[in-house]
Parts: sequence; C-alpha cells; structure tokens
Amino acid sequence: MTPYFDFSESALRALAQADVARALQEDVGSGDLTAGLIDPARSARARVLAREAAVICGAPWVEAALKQIEPAARIAWQVGEGQRCAPDQVVLEISGSARALLTVERTLLNYLQLLSGVATHTARYVQAVQGVPGNRAQIVDTRKTLPGLRLAQKYAVRCGGGSNHRIGLYDAVLIKENHIAAAGGVAQVLRHAAELAPQARFIEIEVETLAQLDEALAAGATMVLLDNMSLAMMVEAVRRNAGRAVLEVSGGVNLDTVCGIAATGVDRISIGALTKDVKAIDFSMRLSTD
Repeated sequence: MTPYFDFSESALRALAQADVARALQEDVGSGDLTAGLIDPARSARARVLAREAAVICGAPWVEAALKQIEPAARIAWQVGEGQRCAPDQVVLEISGSARALLTVERTLLNYLQLLSGVATHTARYVQAVQGVPGNRAQIVDTRKTLPGLRLAQKYAVRCGGGSNHRIGLYDAVLIKENHIAAAGGVAQVLRHAAELAPQARFIEIEVETLAQLDEALAAGATMVLLDNMSLAMMVEAVRRNAGRAVLEVSGGVNLDTVCGIAATGVDRISIGALTKDVKAIDFSMRLSTD
C-alpha cells in the first residue's frame, strides 16, 4: 500500500520538485522566447507582494521552481509559511538572473496564489468555530481536489489549521450508500472492511438516518459520517453515540452553517470547498535590474 503522506520536510521537498518539474515543462517547454530578449548576464532583484490579507503557503513549491530555473537564486521570505500577511506587504525577496526570474515568475506565483488561497480559506473556517460553545470539531478536507495537486492542497489545508481526511482510496475506507447496498447491509459491509482492509488508517461508514446510525454503532462502527442531517438530528446523533465512535458531518457546510454544526458536539466537519472552491490570493512580482 502506498504510505500515508507525512508532510515531512524531505517528503515535501521531493513532492514540490516533482510538481514543479511538470509545471515548468507545461509553461516553459523548449524555452522562454520572451525572456530570451534579456541579457543573460544581467542580474535582478524581485519582490513578491500580497495584494490582500492571506495565510502564506507554498514555500516548498516556490523554492523548487526558483532552484530548477535559477540554482543560484537567493531567497528571503519576509512572511513565514503558515503566517498571515497584510495587503501590499512584501512576502518574499529574490535575487538572481533577470532572465531566469522572469521565466519562473508565473509558475512560482501560481503555486503561491493557489496554496495560499486554500490555507486562507481553511483558516476562515477554523477561526469561525473557535469559541463556539460545545465545539470540539476538527475542520477536515476531502478528495475534491485539483487533479495532480491533491497532496499540495492537503498540505495547504494543514497550513491553514485544518486536518486531512484520507489522502486517496488507498489509505482508508469510507463506506457509502452504494457500498452498503452492494455488500448486503451495514453489519456485513463493516465486517468485510475489517477483514479485507486491515491496513486502512480508519474505516468510516456513512449514514443518512438515526436508525442507520444505531445499526452502524451496533455493528461496531468506530467512525461514522452523518450525511446531510439537520442540526436536530446531529444533536440526537451525538447523544445516541455517547462517545463510542468518531462522528463526522458532511454536506451543507459553509461559513454560515459551520458554527451551528460545531455546536452540536460532533468530532469532525468535512468541507469540500476548502480545496474545490478556491479563490486564489492576488500576488504580484516587482523586478528591478542591476
């Protein structure tokens, strides 16, 4: 089984290098025709500014892009990974070849704007539920990610203070309505999952009614996803569960509803919008040549 991604420094570096290699091939291809107009001996300094408040995320990808195009580039972050910046604040200063900095500009900004967008959006949800009476919930992502950038986006969720759900289909089990129907019922599918996927990080089953919750708990479920339930049903689910299983809520979660959901006492709130409905943060790079 592919191991659960641990987001260690070395693993992040390798991930970023692989992602960036594809991005640069996509953008630069056989060569930057426009940057070829610049004297290769000319050096430059660049400042990257945030045009809006944000949680900064994406340093491993920015640095990988710079090093692949300009190995001698000097990089000085003014705002650290996971820290907040103000509008018009300089977040990064770079020096190196003017031609190389112009070539890599869009790629490094693309990663910075996307991943900072995910981290910032996640931080809004995390902040929203802080201080809610009865709240114990983690804000959790989903598999609704940009193809090829799932690990990068899940890392950004962590930078924003959120938690990761399963990475993919290979590291955990999430049993949904169709799985239950095909397997012959709640008890049967939970038993099969335990037998066939002992390596799974967790086994979770989705329920839509309180009766299904009771059935899942009776069958020994340790993690249950409450799908599109009303707040009253969530409160009753927490009461019936009595701490036996981890309860997660999914469906209908937005910044207007998340506080009410958190107040029910559930353990996790999963939100596809963290990685699916991302508004990129506006950054710009300002270059000055020597």
